[in-house]
Amino acid sequence: MTVLLDASGLAKTFLLHLQGGARLEVLRRTGITAQAGACIALSGPSGAGKSTLLRALYGNYLVDAGSILIRHDGAMVDIVTAPPEQILEIRRRTLGYVSQFLRAMPRVPALDIVAAGLLDRGAEPEAAHEAARAMLERLGIGRRLQNLPPATFSGGEQQRVNLARAFICDWPILLLDEPTASLDNANRDIVIAMMREAKAKGAALIGIFHDEFVRDAIADEILQLEPIGHDA
Repeated sequence: MTVLLDASGLAKTFLLHLQGGARLEVLRRTGITAQAGACIALSGPSGAGKSTLLRALYGNYLVDAGSILIRHDGAMVDIVTAPPEQILEIRRRTLGYVSQFLRAMPRVPALDIVAAGLLDRGAEPEAAHEAARAMLERLGIGRRLQNLPPATFSGGEQQRVNLARAFICDWPILLLDEPTASLDNANRDIVIAMMREAKAKGAALIGIFHDEFVRDAIADEILQLEPIGHDA
């Protein structure tokens, strides 16, 4: 299978200014290789670096050492050293991310939030909004809510808008941070089906799934992480 993401030798240490300058080492010589059509679940106790690794893979955290190669436009690009404009282009077309929480612009309707990814890729407005409407309805966000800003929604509804925004695009690589944390069983099963569909299309998925049912349903491999500790 084709390797879509290959990270190796990753190191990350945080400087804790509020704790007298203590240093917290979170990643040490960490590596992960993701292939097309497969899902890797990150596992380990709190503090093991799961979220840090996910954010590093997306380029939100700059690692202290190592490389993160992303297959983009047929070439492997190291986002550790890539210029910001190239990272933004990779995020626009190649590397998707689902966080635990929706951070949306105030007063922007849910329908526009979900359609934005397709519009950014050049889709016609009518087609993008129709696809967004269908995706929201699949996740139980009916037409009555679609024209309202998600700030007025419940936590579970906001998470479903978040998921719709991610899954409306076909991402070669998709990073998922607790995608079903706020969902009931019915919507959890819908998201499992959506993740399976993404894999069937050739996407590589890397995620944190504390729900064992979800992890067992979607993961092909488990990467176990352990806390390193910190030095004063």
